[in-house]
Amino acid sequence: MVEPGQIETLRNDLGLHAAEDVVCRAMEDLAQRLCHVQEMSLKGPREDLHKNLRALSAIAEQIGLAGLASVARDVIICVEYDDRVAEAATLARLARMGEGSLAMLWDYQEFSV
Repeated sequence: MVEPGQIETLRNDLGLHAAEDVVCRAMEDLAQRLCHVQEMSLKGPREDLHKNLRALSAIAEQIGLAGLASVARDVIICVEYDDRVAEAATLARLARMGEGSLAMLWDYQEFSV
């Protein structure tokens, strides 16, 4: 779910065009990180996985995707506890939520891409 308040704050602080640019770049970064996180979970260094999940969470928070940020933090906890079963389940949830969140943000009426 997109938090309109965060989008409104970005618009007020940066102006419409700059806020639109920030959101578009963040969406692109999130999409890339979601793919990269999936790859790293299978064969990448665990430290890089952890780092990318933290970045994904921060970017999601910045553009009003608190739910996505929360799920990324859930995956971080699984990585820290080295619980591979829970990690796989939360990564699947992250992928589903990421896809849905990006689609909702794309369709968000305030921005036209």
